[in-house]
Amino acid sequence: MTNDRRVLIHPDLDSLTGSVAARFLTKLIDILDEEDEAHIVLTGGTVGAATQRAIRDSSARDTVDWQRVHFWWGDERFLPAGHADRNDRQAREALLDSLNLPEANIHAFPTSDDVPDIAEAARVYARELAEWTKEGAIAPKFAITFLGVGPDGHVASLFPGRERYRSDPNTVIAVHDAPKPPPERLSLTMSVINSSDRVWMVLAGSDKASALGLALAGASINEVPVAGVQGRKRTVFFVDGAAARDVPEALIASTY
Repeated sequence: MTNDRRVLIHPDLDSLTGSVAARFLTKLIDILDEEDEAHIVLTGGTVGAATQRAIRDSSARDTVDWQRVHFWWGDERFLPAGHADRNDRQAREALLDSLNLPEANIHAFPTSDDVPDIAEAARVYARELAEWTKEGAIAPKFAITFLGVGPDGHVASLFPGRERYRSDPNTVIAVHDAPKPPPERLSLTMSVINSSDRVWMVLAGSDKASALGLALAGASINEVPVAGVQGRKRTVFFVDGAAARDVPEALIASTY
């Protein structure tokens, strides 16, 4: 595993999401030149959806063979199918419905009307992950995992002060007491996130600056979960100028 972390700063949200979209499409084409298929983990949130829309609107979008791309999620709100707050609905509207993508390639977390018990929902998603996991691995080979970062430093639905999540042996956890609504959520564990080849964190706004600065300065994972994120090959923070306020200059990269 490499310890290579880089921060790429963009002047505003539009340039941030446009740059990430362009890099994603270019990297995805490269990956598919070498692999039979690519597995991508999506995130929710305002910036996540804006990035997905930028991918959808890119002139390079249809150069990708989407038939060979699988989409997963880092976390999900345990709500009924089609609920406006579910990450999968937001991603479908922002991007997935515009792609030439088989429905079987969309691996959404279970909904509360399909699986009433959140603990069983976690087991269902864990089984689906296992079906796509090669022997000796803990999860599918995620080429790129997108993550947002909360003002408190949380990623996926791994919130501060919940140290047990760091060493949880499962691949998926049920969260019963999220500090922001809704309280019930499903999330990949940190070990699964860190099994990804590349982790791309996309964040914007001054409210994210403190968490980003603390993470890069070596804060406790228990207090600032994003500090524990580390992709196998590369970990990149794509940020706007406001979020980069507290980033050490030595970590700012001019290129990917």
